[in-house]
Amino acid sequence: MAIKGQILLNSKTGDTYQFLETSYDSNGESVTMRMNVKSRGKQVPDHIHLLQEETFEVISGELTILYDNQERTLKPGEKITLPTGKPHNHFNKGNTPVVYVQTVTPALDFEFLVENLVGLSSDGKRPNGKSSLLQELVILRYIDSKTFLAGIPIFLQKVLMNILGPIGRAMGYRAIYRKYSGIEK
Repeated sequence: MAIKGQILLNSKTGDTYQFLETSYDSNGESVTMRMNVKSRGKQVPDHIHLLQEETFEVISGELTILYDNQERTLKPGEKITLPTGKPHNHFNKGNTPVVYVQTVTPALDFEFLVENLVGLSSDGKRPNGKSSLLQELVILRYIDSKTFLAGIPIFLQKVLMNILGPIGRAMGYRAIYRKYSGIEK
C-alpha cells in the first residue's frame, strides 16, 4: 500500500515514482505522483482509462503525450488533462530525463497498479514496458482502475479477460502482488 512520500525505483531503468498524495490522503479523490523518467520510449502500451482522467504537469525536460493520434511535447510549466475514454500514452522521447507531476482522478486502485507495474519491470517481467498478454488480462480482470489496451476492441478484451483472466490467476498471475503492494488480488 502506497504512503505519502514513498519512492518507487525501477531498478532496470533508474526511473523513480514518488507518491505526493495517495488515495488515503485524498479520501479516494485522486493520486498524485512525481515521476523522474530517465528511460526513453513507452513504458506502458497505448491505453484507455474508462473511469479516470489524468493530468500531467512538466517540471523539467520534455514529456511526449500521444493523444487523438497526435504527439504533443510538453515543456516545463505546461500542463494537460486527458479525459476518460480516449486512447493515449505519455513517455520520454528526449535525450534527458523528464520530471513531471501526474494526478489521476478518481484514485480507485491506481497506486496499486503503479506499484505492481514498477515491481514487475524491476523484476524483468515487463521487457520494453510490456507484460505478457496473460498478465495484462489478469490485471484487466481484477483491478478496479479499468484500463484497456488501445488498438484492441474493448469488447474483445472484456471477453478475453473474463475467460483467460481466471486461468491466469490459477497459473499464479496476479493483478496486485503481495511482494509489491502488501496485498494480493
